[in-house]
Amino acid sequence: MRSTRLLPLRIVPVLGFVAALLLPLLGLGAPAHAAPTGFRVENGRLLEASGNDFVMRGVNHAHTWYPDRISSLAHIKAKGANTVRVVLSSGDRWTRNDAADVANVVSQCKQNRLICVLEVHDTTGYGEQSGAVSLSRAADYWISVQSALSGQEDYVVVNIGNEPHGNLNFLSWTADTKAAIQKLRGAGFDHTIMVDAPNWGQDWAFTMRDNAASVFAADPDANTIFAIHMYGVFDTAAEVSDYLNRFVAAKLPVVVGEFGHDHSDGNPDEDAILGTAQQLGLGYLGWSWSGNGGGVEYLDMVTNFDPNQLTSWGQRIFNGANGIAATSEEADIYAGGGGVA
Repeated sequence: MRSTRLLPLRIVPVLGFVAALLLPLLGLGAPAHAAPTGFRVENGRLLEASGNDFVMRGVNHAHTWYPDRISSLAHIKAKGANTVRVVLSSGDRWTRNDAADVANVVSQCKQNRLICVLEVHDTTGYGEQSGAVSLSRAADYWISVQSALSGQEDYVVVNIGNEPHGNLNFLSWTADTKAAIQKLRGAGFDHTIMVDAPNWGQDWAFTMRDNAASVFAADPDANTIFAIHMYGVFDTAAEVSDYLNRFVAAKLPVVVGEFGHDHSDGNPDEDAILGTAQQLGLGYLGWSWSGNGGGVEYLDMVTNFDPNQLTSWGQRIFNGANGIAATSEEADIYAGGGGVA
């Protein structure tokens, strides 16, 4: 949203048993990619460490602008969500969310049994929006708060930067995204990484769609998921279906990281977005819980952060056909019903 192997050894039979014992200890015969410690991507699907196929059903929450509204996470969970995408700032455009604050957000997500997608918003519209920063700068921020994220791979997805290119010079998205992924992997991040599309997230030039395979291949952990934001560009069911089905056919993981029922650039087809995501088993994260301004207040799902005052958009996404209440399934990591400290 504008302001998101080694080959098997031939060993004589008498040594076979000894070799079978020693090879794992020596690290021989290991797979090309180390086993992820939390979420992972397989055949275009997002899986938990347990192997559970996880489909995101949730909303965006503007934490960096409303840090005193952390109780919203409990309210979002109570409406049925299994995921929340949390807006953070690197400090370049808004007040920086430091490691202590990020750790608290993760803790609150876990206590409320939510999967936490964390995003840096300062990249929004880079190249077109004054003050916006690069994905490389966002990666540096993640490294600076890494202490809050290490060990949280079962609960946290790192969304490197929100809508990281506007409508100018966006062809650099592919190289910039590959480099940012590799910077995080080089720093020791084992999390599933989410990357947003250019063109203010809407990918109308299809840069992400047409280069997603090469971006995925550039991740040494093969653990990247793509996020498309659907606003006015996606105002017909045909456009929604074509875009999402191309990722599914290519076995590349995709979620709708933001969308609304209306927008300044056109009227997105929210029924098609919800219905197609449900049909294809893809995640979606609506924009946004509350606190919108600048003429898009209609995107608030509740009025003034009050969970008892659902707006028409809130009613639609939570309680309508193919909405959150009817389709959300809690993450397997929270099996047993209790939150995690």
